[in-house]
Amino acid sequence: MNTRVSVTELFSREEIKELTTASDLHGAWAIGSTWVVIAATFTSVAYYWEYAPIWAKVLMIAVALAILAGRQLCLAILMHDASHRSLFKAKLLNDVATDWLCARPIWNDLHKYRAHHMRHHAKTSLAEDPDLSLVAGFPVTKKSLLRKFTRDLTGLTGIKFLFGRLLMDLDILEWTVSNDQKRIPKNGKTLQDYATALFKNSSGAVISNAVIFGALWRVGHPKLYLLWPLAYTVPFPLFIRIRSMAEHAGMQTSHSALNNTRTTHAGPIARSFVAPIHVNYHQEHHLMAAVPYFKLPRMHDLLRERGFVIQPPTYFEVIHSLSKSENKTQNNDA
Repeated sequence: MNTRVSVTELFSREEIKELTTASDLHGAWAIGSTWVVIAATFTSVAYYWEYAPIWAKVLMIAVALAILAGRQLCLAILMHDASHRSLFKAKLLNDVATDWLCARPIWNDLHKYRAHHMRHHAKTSLAEDPDLSLVAGFPVTKKSLLRKFTRDLTGLTGIKFLFGRLLMDLDILEWTVSNDQKRIPKNGKTLQDYATALFKNSSGAVISNAVIFGALWRVGHPKLYLLWPLAYTVPFPLFIRIRSMAEHAGMQTSHSALNNTRTTHAGPIARSFVAPIHVNYHQEHHLMAAVPYFKLPRMHDLLRERGFVIQPPTYFEVIHSLSKSENKTQNNDA
């Protein structure tokens, strides 16, 4: 295995200080602009719905779901950045504002995610990595990958995830964002205990989604709220899968982020749906997790100039490299 690289071998102390300085203004912009796009999407559907023919309505819904799912992923990435305390300088904004504005609306929990995610960074690509199941088995056959994408786009993956999250909130399964499912021992728990756990764990998501529904109801379009859970169930799992594949699938088992993590080139379409706020600079993130999102491109440029990283592949190239013909790899239909 390759040894872990020290950041002091890559950057000067002055560069490290500059790169790891967070900004409350940039954090507020990232969250605010995400919700502006979400609001604009709902507004556009509401405005054009009455005048659009049937075919245009179908197209409008498809586009709206893709945009909303892309922004849901953006909320997840903002939660991820806050888990590293790199989104805001202020702890209150990182731990409270981000939890309610980013994590809760997508049925997540910043504090539970932080505990889970820190283990991923400590054990990336190793057997103890809690996220290993998300990228295990790659490369797969093209048919296998197509089946995975089909499950994502037909809602099967999303429904499975929602059911799993419900069991986690009931304290039946251990909390995770990976595919591993571990039962929690009953230890004499009663129905009341499970109901209490559900109320405690789900109340934040219920409240935040009630606010979204209430805002749409207030402006006279409560039915539009259905687009929010539908986007979460259908396009969102596909975007999550592609993002996970690009970050770690097919990489070496190594202690070094230069070998166990991948940075991917993201054009405008990729940034809209699978790589919001520079999450595609994942190798840089694993090298120095305290670097806020808006400084990752500069960090990448410095590493390129010094010969530590190469020109990153596109998302299309990554997907192609991780899907082989039948005679080159065994089928993995996990």
